[in-house]
Amino acid sequence: MGGGTAGGHGRRSPTERLAEDVADVVREEVRAVRAQVGEAARPAGVGIALLAAAGGCLVLGAGAASTTVLRMLEAVLPRRLAAAGLTAGYLVTAVLLGRAGLAQLRATGGPSARLADDVRDMVTETAGRVLPAGAEAARDELDR
Repeated sequence: MGGGTAGGHGRRSPTERLAEDVADVVREEVRAVRAQVGEAARPAGVGIALLAAAGGCLVLGAGAASTTVLRMLEAVLPRRLAAAGLTAGYLVTAVLLGRAGLAQLRATGGPSARLADDVRDMVTETAGRVLPAGAEAARDELDR
């Protein structure tokens, strides 16, 4: 995914920098949540492993579906607008589903409510790191 230099960090577009920054932040947060959930779920190891494998297949299927939707949008919209629209749709959906999930966890109380608060805090911290980078990338892209 690198630019044109040997190290891959030469002339990257703002969009590529943003994608790498977001990927790094998401990986960090996934590791933290995975560790927390792993401690709580250790006794159910095989079932968790099977669910994780199913989740991996789900991610691959969602990626393929996303590519298909993007190609369909590109048939009627400029490429950047199609990608931006699809991204915005995913982000809005993620926010809505995340809020609903956190509300459900809080409603159950106990450890689930604490987990919901921890997840909310992690998401808030992540958004605080990603949003400025996204705004800068958008400004850089518009200045091109």
